[in-house]
Formats: sequence, C-alpha cells, structure tokens
Amino acid sequence: MTDFTSLQTPTSWVICLCADWCGLCHDYRRVLEAIAVRHPGLRFAWLDIEDQADLVGDLDIETFPTLLVADEEGVHFLGPLTPHAETLSRLLTSLQEPGTQRTRHEPVTHRLLQVLPALPGLWLMP
Repeated sequence: MTDFTSLQTPTSWVICLCADWCGLCHDYRRVLEAIAVRHPGLRFAWLDIEDQADLVGDLDIETFPTLLVADEEGVHFLGPLTPHAETLSRLLTSLQEPGTQRTRHEPVTHRLLQVLPALPGLWLMP
C-alpha cells in the first residue's frame, strides 16, 4: 500500500475535479500549475470528471473547480474553491499547520488515492 502519511510528503494530493467543457476549469488549470511550483511537497492532479468518471466514482461534484486535498489518513478538504491562486495557496498553507483535522475517507476517495500513483498522465508537473 502507498504511504500518504503527511500533507508535507510528496504522497499527499491536491486533486482538481473539473470538466473539459468548462472554461473556468481551463483557466484554473494554469493557476493550479503555478501553485504546484510553490508547493513542491505535494502532488497535484487534474481529473476530468467525465473522462475519468470511473476514478471519480460517486464523488458529488456540484460546481467547478472542486478540490480534493487528501492523504492516506484522510481528507483535509473536499469542495468548491474560489478560482484564485492566493485562495488555493492560503488553503494549502493552512492545511499544513499542526493539528489540522481530517475526515475519514469514503471508499471512493481512498481508492482514488491508491490509483493515482499509477497514473502519472493525470499529474500536474511543475
């Protein structure tokens, strides 16, 4: 099993759940790539919820962009986020604070984190 023990390790993920047809998502991808450079201790992935529907499973995506920030221990954040670089950067910084709470993984989020390491084509490389 892959070890996802700390948000500060490269096995912690920031996953953007978007759709190819969404113009906001296209713009946000550049933001996410820029933030990835500023947070080299995290892995970033881009998942089109339609093209990778089998990976997204039953995750409830109501609006774009939706972000999943998680590690093996649980989910740090799952929800929509204002599509601004500083908002995402502040969120990621705050989640690295000691004592940050996680929620328990649903089976779909846990499976997603187990599958992502084998799918480097979905990773955003800074």
